[in-house]
Amino acid sequence: MKLRKSMLSVSIVAALGFAGTAMAQDTATTTAAASSQEAKDLDTVVVKGIRGAIEQSLQTKRDDVTRVEVITSEDIGKMPDKNVADSLARVPGVNISAASANEGAFDENDRVSMRGTSPSLTQTLVDGHNIASGDWFVLNQTGTVGRSVSYSLLPAELVDKVVVRKSSEAKLVEGGAVGSVDIQTRNPLNFDEGFSIFGSIGAVYADQPSKTDPQISVLGNWKNSDGTFGLTVQAFSEERHLRRDGQELLGYETIGAGTAAGIAHPDLVGVYFPVLIGSALFEQERKRTGGMFSAQWKPSDTVELEANYFRSDMEADNYNRNYMLWGRRIINGSGGTDIGQVPLPGYVVRNNTLVAAQFAATPGQDHAFGIYDMINRPNSESSAEFFSVDGKWDVSDKLTLKGQAGTSEGHGKTPTQDVMEFDTGINTGAAWNIHGVGAADWNLGTANTAAPGTANTDFRLDWVFGDNDIDVEDSEDWGQIDGTYFVEGSTISSVDFGVRSARHERDLPQVTGQGPGPGAFDPANWPQSFRDYPSDYAEGFGGNFPRDIWYYSADDLHQFGSNFSNRDPISRFRYNAAYGLKERSDAAYGQLNFRGDRWTGNFGVRYVRTEEEVKNYVQTTAQDPEAITTSAFGPYKPIITKNEYNDWLPSANFKYDINDETVLRLALSRTLTRADFSALAGSVSLSPPANVGGVGTGTGGNPNLEPILSTNFDATWEWYYGERSLVSAGVFYMDIDNYVSLGNVRQSFFTIDNLHPQGADVPYDLAVPVNTNAKVKGFELAWEQPLSDNFGAFANYTYADGEADNPDDGNPATVETDAMLGTSENTINVGAYFENEMFNARVNYTWRDEFFSGLDRASAFWQDSIGTLSASVGWKINENMSLQLDAMNLNNPKIAYFAENKDRPRSIYENGRQYYLNFRFNY
Repeated sequence: MKLRKSMLSVSIVAALGFAGTAMAQDTATTTAAASSQEAKDLDTVVVKGIRGAIEQSLQTKRDDVTRVEVITSEDIGKMPDKNVADSLARVPGVNISAASANEGAFDENDRVSMRGTSPSLTQTLVDGHNIASGDWFVLNQTGTVGRSVSYSLLPAELVDKVVVRKSSEAKLVEGGAVGSVDIQTRNPLNFDEGFSIFGSIGAVYADQPSKTDPQISVLGNWKNSDGTFGLTVQAFSEERHLRRDGQELLGYETIGAGTAAGIAHPDLVGVYFPVLIGSALFEQERKRTGGMFSAQWKPSDTVELEANYFRSDMEADNYNRNYMLWGRRIINGSGGTDIGQVPLPGYVVRNNTLVAAQFAATPGQDHAFGIYDMINRPNSESSAEFFSVDGKWDVSDKLTLKGQAGTSEGHGKTPTQDVMEFDTGINTGAAWNIHGVGAADWNLGTANTAAPGTANTDFRLDWVFGDNDIDVEDSEDWGQIDGTYFVEGSTISSVDFGVRSARHERDLPQVTGQGPGPGAFDPANWPQSFRDYPSDYAEGFGGNFPRDIWYYSADDLHQFGSNFSNRDPISRFRYNAAYGLKERSDAAYGQLNFRGDRWTGNFGVRYVRTEEEVKNYVQTTAQDPEAITTSAFGPYKPIITKNEYNDWLPSANFKYDINDETVLRLALSRTLTRADFSALAGSVSLSPPANVGGVGTGTGGNPNLEPILSTNFDATWEWYYGERSLVSAGVFYMDIDNYVSLGNVRQSFFTIDNLHPQGADVPYDLAVPVNTNAKVKGFELAWEQPLSDNFGAFANYTYADGEADNPDDGNPATVETDAMLGTSENTINVGAYFENEMFNARVNYTWRDEFFSGLDRASAFWQDSIGTLSASVGWKINENMSLQLDAMNLNNPKIAYFAENKDRPRSIYENGRQYYLNFRFNY
């Protein structure tokens, strides 16, 4: 890990300097204020079992003046939680998703969002600080994802407790416009024994790929006899195979008036049709390894120091195949390789969509009705790491100072994409029949999908594409000092104050856009053997579409890509995809904390100054003196955009104990989230048109986006009517300024490809982020109660109504929608547990409504509603050993997506069930 030393050294000195002074002064033992001591006592509670975890979580929630939810490590350990996102799924007001953009969901929950908003508006912290992370999937490395953290890098074994904050305070680090998730790790001095070791050894079985893989996690802790120094070392290694079966409909376009179909059938002009319909098979092997090291030293009762280092690496080799009918080539052709076919009689239009059509074969001609992509990505990976140092000094019984400094770095890498794209279905005809959300019927006429056939007769190489040499670096350095001054004999119980400074960078310095090299089009150089999709591929989808499909092995494809792809990093440098961002944020705050008879509260203001410097490459002419002319993609030059923003963030929280069982909370705040790094500095990613004279699609960034500001109101009533029992109801409202929405703008880019070998200015419809306004309102209901000494149950419900102003960009191609990213109107969680001295069991079901996921290929992208069932059962062998069986996706849910309406399905996926069996031990 690179430590950006100039800034970090100063920060560490600032954080620890006062601690060194404290040791030199040989300060006598002091007694902290009552509220501070209560917090210390709470942190040292030993929690055992599901019931104890619930009790601690509810107690922490009740005592906090703000609106929080708490999950403890024991609670996490008694559920099939393989990363922290799984645990958060049960919290009211929280949504999770298994995809960070529009790549389609995989079987591991990856992103967390709150109260009907996108993951970008929810801040994820570890021990109170940001963590940089990378993404392993190539579209997330070069697409429109940036601020949200990949939870696939955060195993559940890392956690002591997770605090979900739904209301803000001035003393909290800015960054979560709608809330924050603080993952708190274990402290060495909080363990009971002088030496202890905890761990689990087991395996995971995934039924879709029918593979079993090892899982191991070990934590060792030591502290000296007087409890003044301790060390914790934790390591994990978790492997598993993934197989995702899917059908994908990649975008919709309208039939033009000048096409053969439009001329023959004027009623079809302006009607939408599917651009591509494909049978997609994605396979992956993941290996997550890493660990954490913590050292804690308490040289006196008034001084405490702690250092933490964490690293997580995800090896994520993956291979994606998609055998497709090419609707655009068939029906909307106007030249080049397009056919321009007229649908046979009997076609069906529903919801302005051509949902059923059949096209005649063309014997003796050179028409390809389909296209087939094989994309192998060896050595794809992601990583996250941080190093932090914390110091605390009780200067006196009235003043406490804390300091923290650190550095964090994350990477997302795709070194190589091995790609072969073939024309298929040559002269065979085609047909489709769409049945709403779910699997469509489709075929390529007489095409034999189970074997390649004869090269250049049944199939031929169309192109070699794909970005290589990708290494996206996300990094942050920070330092902060916080203080608390306790006041006696006054309504003001304490005053909090502090300063913080951070530097964040995101950089994609090189993108090599490969093309075919010498010999690529010679069939003699293609792999000579092939395999077929699994025999049970997509068997749970229904529908009639190609399932028995041939493909080259990943090794054979890699060999071809190494030998016959042009990956020259200079001539194939895709400058329009490279970018860089530097961001400096400085903050200062003051907060008054109040206490009275049966009530507590606080009021504070945080001032934040943000400086941004964005570097993009834009198209220019060869005559421009700043032009870089070495790339085959055309001349480009770097553009630097600088902006500065100053924001004041007031907040107020009030808690009133109506009686011994009932609590009322009110909160009002102004919060901030900066726009995604990729929204500010995102690469211009282009998909050229399929025919001469057509319009391509793509995405791009906007370096002038302002920080997102939200004015929030929260009111909650809580009734703690018994041990481990709660009924609560709350309402929330968020008025969001500078919300980042997506709209389409048409721009021209100089393009060199097989349709434009000499280069030409080609129009593209780009999905571009813009500032607008949005509002979210809703309510939360929660219930939790033991049903007997051993049984208990819980349920919660969240309603969210989000609406964004649709930006008026004057472009008729813009997708009109007022939907907010990530807003599910209804979210439901229900669960039950059993626990006695020997056995424990728990079951949980989560449901969330459909939600808008953004724009993709110039059309809307919605995820349909989904419910998931998980369960766990455990056997306590003795005080030191136990056995645990966890099951995820027990109901084997299908994950479906659709476009502007449900007669335009986009995809459906199945990932299968996973079963984890672990032997747990502690000594």
